Parts: sequence; structure tokens; C-alpha cells
Amino acid sequence: MSDQGQAGQRRAGQGQAGQARAAAGDGRGALRVSHEDRNQVAEALRVAAGDGRLTADELDERLERALTARTYDDLAVLVADLPATGTALAPLPGAVTAFLSGGAAPAAPKELIKINVTSGHSQRVGRWTVPARMDLKARSGHIKLDFTEAVITQSTLHIDAKVSSGHILLLTRPGITVELDDVSVRSGHVKVRAPWDDSVPVFLRVTVAGTCGSGRILARPPRRSFWQWLRRAPRPYAIAA
Repeated sequence: MSDQGQAGQRRAGQGQAGQARAAAGDGRGALRVSHEDRNQVAEALRVAAGDGRLTADELDERLERALTARTYDDLAVLVADLPATGTALAPLPGAVTAFLSGGAAPAAPKELIKINVTSGHSQRVGRWTVPARMDLKARSGHIKLDFTEAVITQSTLHIDAKVSSGHILLLTRPGITVELDDVSVRSGHVKVRAPWDDSVPVFLRVTVAGTCGSGRILARPPRRSFWQWLRRAPRPYAIAA
């Protein structure tokens, strides 16, 4: 079997540890981690213990190692036998998830991303890297930022928004909070929908400031597709009380 095929098998199920060890030799695992990486892995370990995946002794040992970790190698071995994407309550940092799945750690995020839409449509979806700040202008078009699979390497994002008759949509997931208190609204509307309780650990805080004319700014989780609705599948990221 080829190296690529073997790596695919290691990534499945309980083979994560072998993949992490195999990747360590190519230099990716030697990259230094941030405080945010350490804290998010520690939170994922706590949730895993709450789910019954780790004993109390295992949790104590891994927490100590997580908070003193220096490289992605150090963190990867701690979560190698846990689900690669963490859980809905405590997703693993994008950099650690990428490392475990065989990809390189993401590049450093940009300081500022500007999006200016007149009557068209602009979106950021999939594995895009969230910057520190964004400047969004929607005259009569549509801007969509999908955070459900985004690579998040820092704890805050500030958005300066100017909406005329267009609209801005932020697709969120548990652990992402959006604050729209500093948006001045004329005849449009702004709304945040977060169907999870306050016990969910926050790993990204999005603050939005600016103006909203006759358009709208909305933050919510993804909706079900028509077929998911027809099959009465649970709403994405809905957490039972």
C-alpha cells in the first residue's frame, strides 16, 4: 500500500496517533503553538472527559501537558485518540485539526480583509483563515461569511460594516459569539440568532460596528437543506436544553 493510502487509514478511527507521529518527521510538528492553541485543546480535553472519553486521571495528566506544550507535536499526541474535529461544544483549533488530518498548519492570518460589494455577491466559505479585522461594504449586494469550517487562530474578530440596501450574513457555530450593539440602524434591521446556551465555551468573539441603512445584518447558524427538513433531521448545531 502507498504512503498516501496508509496515511488515509491512520486518519480513520483510532489511527490518529500513528498519523501524528508519522507527520512529526517532516518539520510541521515543530512549529510553535500559541496560548490560544493550548487553551482550546485544554477545553476540548475537558469536554472529552465530560463525554466519558477520558478518566479523571487522564484528564489531569493531559491538561498539564497541554498547558505547557511548545509545538504542534506536543498538542497532537494529546488529542490523537479523540475525534479529529473535537465536539460541537469545543472544536479543536484549526491549526491542530489541520496537523492531525495530514495538512500543514495554516499560514498566519491577515491583519485586515476588505470586501466592497455594489450589486453583486461575495462570500468566504470552507476553510478560509479568519483575519483580525474586516472592512465590509454592501451597497445593494450580499456578503456571506461562513465560519462553520473556517480556520480560526485568534480569539477576536472586529468587523467595520457599512450596509446601504444590501445585506451581510454571518454563519456561526457553537463557541462563536456575535455582538451588534455598535451598529447604527436607520430603516433596516440587525439580528443575532444563537440557539445554544451560555455554557458553551467561547473561542471566537465577533464585534460588529458601523451603519445599516435599509438593508440587514444577520448572524445565525446554517439552516437545514430541504431534504434535511423533509426527513426532520435535527437543526445544525442545535443543542438540547
